[in-house]
Amino acid sequence: MKAGAPRPFPLRGGTAVVTGAASGIGAALAADLAARGCNLALADVNATGLHAVAKRARAAGVKVSEHTLDVADKPAVAALPDAVLSEHGGVTLLINNAGVALGGTFEQVPPEDFEWMFGINFWGVVHMTRAFLPVLRRAEAAQIVNLSSLFGIVAPPGQVAYSASKFAVRGFSEALRHELEGSSIGVTVVHPGGVRTSVDASARRTGLSDAEADQQRYISTKLLQLAPEAAAAQIVRGILRRKKRILVGSDAQQVALIQRLFPVGYWPLLAKFIERKVRALSKSEA
Repeated sequence: MKAGAPRPFPLRGGTAVVTGAASGIGAALAADLAARGCNLALADVNATGLHAVAKRARAAGVKVSEHTLDVADKPAVAALPDAVLSEHGGVTLLINNAGVALGGTFEQVPPEDFEWMFGINFWGVVHMTRAFLPVLRRAEAAQIVNLSSLFGIVAPPGQVAYSASKFAVRGFSEALRHELEGSSIGVTVVHPGGVRTSVDASARRTGLSDAEADQQRYISTKLLQLAPEAAAAQIVRGILRRKKRILVGSDAQQVALIQRLFPVGYWPLLAKFIERKVRALSKSEA
């Protein structure tokens, strides 16, 4: 470590609460953190998947607790800190990773699906943060890590509900970071690009025709190329540095640059960028 450089965030011996831990980025984060000596309180609605992830993490020699939880269930979230503290005694890291996807234009997406998405993607983050903030204040150094999305930087057509929820996570995270400035708690917002997880495969696409839904799935399979393990490694490196924002993947960095250069007129450029990328990937696989 260079002289004068900030000390890395202390993962070894700490305890991380990770939501959405049964698969994808959450499962990969659990494995990476466990390998670094960080104890884990893992939460997910999928108890079977959660148990498998917890079993692998325990093999690294850390303490792991499992918590079957729907982050949209406010009373259940409010009860979680006591359950975690009874197992671990404290928390140093909160990773709000749980999320769902929803395709369709504003007119295609029913109000109840819009509300379902916000209940998980946004209110889940808010409820978890409110529940654990008093616990995190007890730690000498603590970090809140909220997963937004590349679609929390740009807002494509057909992703109105998802983008709205991820922009909300971004705004919440940035304002909270400013409020906690000077305290022992840092706030990181993460914007993953095309990460290969089950979230898109299980996305709701109500209101879309079969052809429209198939087209969305086809494009997604071409764009979601980054392995969850690689995404998790980038996120953990950012946590160690207590970065305020983490762009995961080269596509996230490229798209964020285009948005910064063309904050209003980025979409025609991005649409062409996506079309060329999908065509190139399709040719390489032919």
